[in-house]
Amino acid sequence: MLLYQDPRAPNPRRVRIFLAEKSVAYDTIEVLIATDQHLSVDYRRKHPLSLLPILELADGRIIRESMAICRYIEEVQPEPNLFGVDAWERSQIEQWNRHAELEVFIPIMQIFRNTSAYWQGRIKQAPEFATIMSEILHSRLDWLDRELATRTYMAGDRFTVADITAICAIDFGKASKIRLQPEKHPNLIAWHARCAERPSMKA
Repeated sequence: MLLYQDPRAPNPRRVRIFLAEKSVAYDTIEVLIATDQHLSVDYRRKHPLSLLPILELADGRIIRESMAICRYIEEVQPEPNLFGVDAWERSQIEQWNRHAELEVFIPIMQIFRNTSAYWQGRIKQAPEFATIMSEILHSRLDWLDRELATRTYMAGDRFTVADITAICAIDFGKASKIRLQPEKHPNLIAWHARCAERPSMKA
C-alpha cells in the first residue's frame, strides 16, 4: 500500500497513527502542500480536489479521505479494534469521533486557513470568520474538559479512533497558537498526556 501524504498535515497524521496502532506496513509518497505538489496534474488524476491523504492499494485502487482509509484498514486488519466491538460501542466511538471532527478539528482548521500567513495569496481568507470559530472552539474545549472528568479516553475507557482525531486536531492548533490551558483544561491535558505516551504518536 502507498500512502500519499504531507508529513506536516493533520489528516495524513490521523492515518499514520491509525496504521501504527494496527502495525500495518505501508510505503509513503510525500506530496508537499507548501510547494504545491498536491496541485500537480499527476496527483489530481488520483484526487481531483487535490486533498490529502489518499491510500493506493496494490491493485491501483484508491481510497480518499482519512476516515474512509481508516475504516478500510479496520476491515482488513480488525485487531486491535479502534472503531468498536458491538453496536453500542461503535455508536459511541462514531459519536465522539464526529464531535472531535466537527467541534474541534474543523474550527481549528478554519482558524488556520483564515489567519495564517501560510495561506495568504493562496486562498481567500476571512479573519472575521476565524474570530467566530475561535469563540466556538474555546467553548467546545471547555465542554470536552468537563466530559473527560468522567472517563479516560474520548469514547470510554480505551483508546480509539476518536482519540486519534482529537489529538491530531489539538496538536494542529499549535500552528495557530491555540493551547490547552492548565487552569481551564486539566482533564484534557491529562488525556493528551496519556495519548502522547503511545508509540503510534511518533508515526
